[in-house]
Amino acid sequence: MTIWAAILLGLIQGISEFLPISSSGHLSVLQNLFGMSTAENGHLFFDVLLHFGTLISICVVYWQDIVRMVFEVKALAGGKGTRKGANTRNLSAARLFLMLIIGTLPLFLVLPINDYVERLYYQTFFIGAAFILTGCLLFVADKMQPGDRGEKSMRVRDALVIGLCQAIATIPGLSRSGTTISAGIATGLDRDFAVKYSFLLSLPAVLGANVLGIAKAAKEGIEISLIPVYLIGMAVAMITGIFAIGLVKRLASKGKFGYFAYYCWGAGIITMILSLIF
Repeated sequence: MTIWAAILLGLIQGISEFLPISSSGHLSVLQNLFGMSTAENGHLFFDVLLHFGTLISICVVYWQDIVRMVFEVKALAGGKGTRKGANTRNLSAARLFLMLIIGTLPLFLVLPINDYVERLYYQTFFIGAAFILTGCLLFVADKMQPGDRGEKSMRVRDALVIGLCQAIATIPGLSRSGTTISAGIATGLDRDFAVKYSFLLSLPAVLGANVLGIAKAAKEGIEISLIPVYLIGMAVAMITGIFAIGLVKRLASKGKFGYFAYYCWGAGIITMILSLIF
């Protein structure tokens, strides 16, 4: 793998992971049609590092929320150094942490059918159709009347609905962020909080996938000489991801998801046409 290939894949990962256009779909299309892959060509460790880079992006953007959750969960558990008799009803960040756990649970439903889902990554025409469906979700989300619920008033059923949508979005071509943000708005969440919850919800899933990926990469072997190239790609994915999250936050707050809908429709049509040609 060359440095330029690592930079390109890092850019694609950082942009498509957070913009509601499906990173898995784009990377699968590049692999299926043009032979650009990471894990499939013995670069599984690089694939893990790309996702780790985007995980760091979320931590950088939402570090204050993450720190608040850590301290408030500690307070709720009565840990050392917490204020005695803390009013747990005011621990909104701890409540958000609980909602993230609940929202993560539906992912376990995917485990029994994971092999079937992975086969879809090689169905380019199907991925193109999923792009179009993602565009429709984003277009509808733009037209929805957002609610006003946030971390203090989010309901358990809201977390479960969004979590189920995240599980469904493991299908390549369906954007995880676009699907979960749209679901959040549909359940009555404030637009800004729907974006925050969507990105924070990805942390457990990405972290878990990274742990499994590292174990698998270590088993298959890591090319030590390529680690500097891998790290460059990871850094590009991290920096690009930070800017991508900021863009999504700005556009979502203004109800401008429609911009991404048009892109997804175009990408879907082009992908399906190319799948019939190649």
